[in-house]
Amino acid sequence: MEQLEKRVEDLEMKLAFQDETLEDLNQQVIKLNDLLSDQQQAIRQLLSKQQTAEPGNMVSQLDEAPPHY
Repeated sequence: MEQLEKRVEDLEMKLAFQDETLEDLNQQVIKLNDLLSDQQQAIRQLLSKQQTAEPGNMVSQLDEAPPHY
């Protein structure tokens, strides 16, 4: 009977550890999801700025030689 109690106690400790680990992993997933969302928003903003830039200005800047040539 004593051995059974020890096994149950060990299982309870393992379960508690797993619950804590799952909660930690869940918090990490939430943080990564927030980071991903922020990065997606930044990419959308960059694309929007690129699309609204005047294409003529970019072409003329590329055609000109740099001042040190």
